Amino acid sequence: MIRIEEIVEKVRRSHPQADLDLLRRAYFFSAREHKGQTRASGEPYLVHPLEVANILADMKLDEVSVATGLLHDVVEDTLVEPDTIRDYFGEDVSHLVEGLTKIAHISSQSKEVQQAENVRKMLLAMVDDVRVVLVKLADRLHNMRTLHYLKPEKRQRIAQETLDIYAPIAHRLGMGKVRGELEDLAFRHLHPEEYRELAAQLERRRAEHESFLAATTARIEEQLKESDVPYVRVEGRVKRLYSIYKKLRRQRIDLDQVYDLVAARIVTPDNDVRHCYAALGVIHNTWKPVPGRFKDWIGTPRDNLYQSLHTSVIGPDGQPFEIQIRTEEMHRVAEEGVAAHWKYKEGRRGAHDDDEAFQWLRSLVEWTQEVKDSRDFLESLKLDLYPKDVYAFTPMGKIIQLPRGATPVDFAYAIHTEIGNTCTGARINGRMVSLRTPIQNGDVVEIIRSPSAHPSRDWLNFVATTRARNRVRHWVSEQQRAESIEIGRKMFEREAARFHLSAKKLFADGGGEMKRVAGEYGYGRTDDLLAAIGYGKIVPRNVIAKYLGQEKFDEQAQKLDGRKPSRLRSSVEAVKKLIRLGDDSIVVRGVDDLLVNRARCCNPVHGEPIVGYVTRGKGVAVHARRCKNVQQLMVNPERIVEVEWAGKPDTVAYAVKLLAVTENRNGMLAGITSAISDMKTGIRDARATVGADERGRVEVTVEVFDVKHLDKVIGSVKKVPGVLDVERVNGAA
Repeated sequence: MIRIEEIVEKVRRSHPQADLDLLRRAYFFSAREHKGQTRASGEPYLVHPLEVANILADMKLDEVSVATGLLHDVVEDTLVEPDTIRDYFGEDVSHLVEGLTKIAHISSQSKEVQQAENVRKMLLAMVDDVRVVLVKLADRLHNMRTLHYLKPEKRQRIAQETLDIYAPIAHRLGMGKVRGELEDLAFRHLHPEEYRELAAQLERRRAEHESFLAATTARIEEQLKESDVPYVRVEGRVKRLYSIYKKLRRQRIDLDQVYDLVAARIVTPDNDVRHCYAALGVIHNTWKPVPGRFKDWIGTPRDNLYQSLHTSVIGPDGQPFEIQIRTEEMHRVAEEGVAAHWKYKEGRRGAHDDDEAFQWLRSLVEWTQEVKDSRDFLESLKLDLYPKDVYAFTPMGKIIQLPRGATPVDFAYAIHTEIGNTCTGARINGRMVSLRTPIQNGDVVEIIRSPSAHPSRDWLNFVATTRARNRVRHWVSEQQRAESIEIGRKMFEREAARFHLSAKKLFADGGGEMKRVAGEYGYGRTDDLLAAIGYGKIVPRNVIAKYLGQEKFDEQAQKLDGRKPSRLRSSVEAVKKLIRLGDDSIVVRGVDDLLVNRARCCNPVHGEPIVGYVTRGKGVAVHARRCKNVQQLMVNPERIVEVEWAGKPDTVAYAVKLLAVTENRNGMLAGITSAISDMKTGIRDARATVGADERGRVEVTVEVFDVKHLDKVIGSVKKVPGVLDVERVNGAA
């Protein structure tokens, strides 16, 4: 176990003026509060905060950050109150610890909603002080290093969350070293077989790679010396495992076909960036450059301030390889990112106007505060965290950075919301184009506007940025909300008239009693209640029952209906309705007397994460959360209902279509169907074709009982020799 004095010494070397006593006090406090607690490994819990603090000290962060690392779990895992942390350690440490403390679990929330709200809280705290997320990344890094002590299901969940959220956050903060380790550790737990196989293949080639890199770096040093180009060092590296894995899957190639497995890096002195370009000239004179493979990230830095020259050249044996060229400071920023230059060193908090690296953070938090639905927030976050590498220009020459596939609509919203809302057309490089046209690097984009224009729902089918998507959704949602309020008002007026009530009087002067009724349904305003009626989520008759009171309502309803009504369930109880789907069932919370059906577009199976959508006239459509249509449905969060699987998973067989991409050789269809049969799984249909790429494609419809059964079938098919990839095909089989 790392000793506290070793951590103190690291902080002292990085920050000679640091308050080292703060670290010792934080250590003793953490040791006392965590006494008796153990981790899944059996070690004392104190090991974790010590390791987190050590990672932060290695990042050369200040004593406040390191002390927070020692204390980050005490409020959540012990009886310590936030005020105690403030009294003992001051406002700064207390502020960071509070930003890291998870929101208390609420039993009615799903794990996904809890996860989303905790990430949202962390991001909001991060705007005020980015050290919040640096401590969180250190916490996640140590947890990933010890993930093998947890149960398989929990390992999978944490690894996927790391890959989806925390590794991309590290990337957007420029922390290449942390990001790389998080990705590799997540890969190891999510795909253990592929990880072991790829690691073994690289190990077999290790001697070959080391020999190539030694010869290449020696040649580079020799050429730089001959040309009098100063350099600090030349080093070689092998591409990270997860990066290789992604490339193999994306391009569907073998390891032998990956030409940039190894790369060399030239680090030049900080005093003159021209040395980088001089070194580039030497490289291109020594080896022939690969056309189209040169990137100048020095002249146009990435939005996380990453700077480097990238070029690929053809080696002496005809083998292409990559070379990166950067200064020492650029290299430090590339490895450590925000930790290398954040403003806390000057005693300042927050992302300031002069911090270009955090423009994305400000816009990220802007829509974080706007997106109400937790599931929608999480999906949007995943999209927004990935790198952006298309650079376009306004007619005045301002650079706008966008993701690949971005359109003029994305460009317009990136400038200003009002420009996006009033966009009617665009010119790219002087030519009129469709708003769907993807923007390319270097394009000059001019947005054409009209004061009377407004966003179109169709834009959601092609916009690429979270900002544009959420702005359009907001506008569409507001329009549909207004329509639903009007529909709900008319429905309520008709029902109220039957009970000899005047709806106008009920809602007059702010609707005092109706505001109380709205509150019982969980709505803050009467308009929200009317919108819910318009969407079909609440029955007007039930609203009147709450207004009149149960006894009076029963009395009047009996006169109207000519019979004694069944007593309505209490509004405090969670209204649940079991609606049978064959021998299976789905629980719909908060919706009564509605037809429920599984959506044909995604055909969800038992155990798969699902979401319900209240349709107009067709009840609740249940979609898999992975369904591509779910993002469109989130435009109307008020029509989303919580649904969950109930009953036993082995009572209904679901037909699911799989597509296997294979080598083009005899016996593939027989091998795949045999592997499926060995899993005691029924086959409804199977057919094989050969594509233009000379790869085989086998489509097979199987009968599975739940998502775990499906995963086992897919795993079995993947093991068939000659199978390159297997994926589930959306839609009803």
